[in-house]
Amino acid sequence: MTKARKILMLTLLLAALPALAQQLPPPPAPGGAPLSAAPPSAAPAQAVPWSSLSPDQQRLLGRFGGNWSTLPPERQQALARGSERWLSMSPEQRGAAQQRFDRWHALPPQQRSALRERWERFQSLPPKEQAAVRQNFRRFQQLPPEQRRTLREQWRSASPAQRQHMVQEARDRRMRRMQHMPMSPRAPPPRH
Repeated sequence: MTKARKILMLTLLLAALPALAQQLPPPPAPGGAPLSAAPPSAAPAQAVPWSSLSPDQQRLLGRFGGNWSTLPPERQQALARGSERWLSMSPEQRGAAQQRFDRWHALPPQQRSALRERWERFQSLPPKEQAAVRQNFRRFQQLPPEQRRTLREQWRSASPAQRQHMVQEARDRRMRRMQHMPMSPRAPPPRH
């Protein structure tokens, strides 16, 4: 593999790191249940009455039933959304979600904190940049496993300065490529 290709692959990996956080469940809330990733809203959260939950949701959230009204409205909303999602999943999806949740809880606190920070950074990116990160992550996932392992190791062993250099080289290459791309032809203006 050429040096330029290795650097490109490492850059793709770097760009994909925030997307990795997407594959983990959202950070757990106090009490152990995961929060759903809902966008913050300007209006204060409204409480969710226990009686408005379906019988299946009430069964699933039974441990909160006795003190539901004491939970903050944000927590009630997160639990209600999460229970709806859970109930709409197939058994396979539930198993995969449970595995991700278990992996999340097995991580050391420092790693969970770092992943939360990456997720927040990713969320703060403009939509086009988020899309680019996702696309880079998909490209990385399509590489052969051995190549992914090699790139991960190269990235881990690089110093911060080397990583920054790799990222900058990839940006420069991307800009050069974009400058050499043919412009899409414009449609002629309609004739009247």
